[in-house]
Amino acid sequence: MAWRGCVMKWAKTEFIRTTNTTSRGSGLNPHYQQRCSFRREPKRPETKKGNVSQEPNTPPSEAGAPGPPPPPSPPKIPRPSLFKPLMFTVGFSGCSFGAAAILQYETLKSRVQSAKDEEESEKVLQGSQDMAYWHDWWNQLSSFQRQLILLMSMVDDFWSSLTEGQRTVTGIIAVNAVVLCCWRIRSMQRSMIKYFTSNPASKTRCLPMVLSSFSHYSIIHMVVNMYVLWTFSSGIVSLLGKEQFLAVYMSAGVISTMVSYMCKTATGRIYPSLGASGAVMAVLAAVCAKVPEAKLGIIFLPMATFTAGNALKALIAMDTAGLVLGWRLFDHAAHLGGALFGIWYVAYGHKLIWRKREPLVKLWHDMRSLGGSRPGGGPGVGGAGPGPR
Repeated sequence: MAWRGCVMKWAKTEFIRTTNTTSRGSGLNPHYQQRCSFRREPKRPETKKGNVSQEPNTPPSEAGAPGPPPPPSPPKIPRPSLFKPLMFTVGFSGCSFGAAAILQYETLKSRVQSAKDEEESEKVLQGSQDMAYWHDWWNQLSSFQRQLILLMSMVDDFWSSLTEGQRTVTGIIAVNAVVLCCWRIRSMQRSMIKYFTSNPASKTRCLPMVLSSFSHYSIIHMVVNMYVLWTFSSGIVSLLGKEQFLAVYMSAGVISTMVSYMCKTATGRIYPSLGASGAVMAVLAAVCAKVPEAKLGIIFLPMATFTAGNALKALIAMDTAGLVLGWRLFDHAAHLGGALFGIWYVAYGHKLIWRKREPLVKLWHDMRSLGGSRPGGGPGVGGAGPGPR
């Protein structure tokens, strides 16, 4: 009976060693361990007194064998605070419309002054110089100078053929093209990600709300956005004017990014985004809401036409579905924010904001008049009243 006790002791030692080895394997499934290694032993025949007593079948945790370590809990990411971005959105939008009102005042003033100067110069030159003078001046130029003057004349003719809206949008397109080239410079990648992509979890959140509206990493993305902006530029500038359009465009870029921040924070899907889509959607929505019966078409399908109102409804429905279903192809929250801002502005914002700019313009006019009368110790030194309008 002694050899039988030795065999049973050896079997018990191997069973415990196998159990410990299996329980320490971190790559196995706990349910798989319970099915394979912790199976109950087959029932043995009873032994007489003097034999080795049978070990009770206890689970590994009770037998002292260490179980598999618990999986590490994912770190809790605190939700970013949106107070500063919200205050920045309100302040930047207000400053944009204030600067646009002052710019409109200065533009009108410069146009009046330039018209007077041109009229006086025409009177001076009239009759004093004839065509012979300009013919002699042209003959004195070299061939390179003549070609350069002809090229400048062609560029000037092309620029004059553009509408005011297209001339205004040309500057925006140029800025987007420069930023697109900066993305291709390897040494600027870190700075571009920090300042030209909007992310609510980033340390720098306010300045990228503006800069990301002029930032595109994909050439196709920039071409599509700028083409839509170029198409609707004439309508929006004729509707609002150059200065008001710039204020709406800049404000729409920041407001659409703020809406994107809010949706990303609420859903927990935090990721960086960039592009002028939010501002472009505001321009498109403003024109379509103001002229809903206008006919639109697709560049690749000229035979398919639809009204501007139906196009706007389809875009809003698509972005709403993308936001609800969690599509990640576009920043649908920014698209919706820009579109809703454009609709609100042409319906109510123009009356609430732009038509109430007169006190600010009057204050600026008084400051200009006061500053213009200071040199030489004139009447502005003693706190004279505002000059004539």
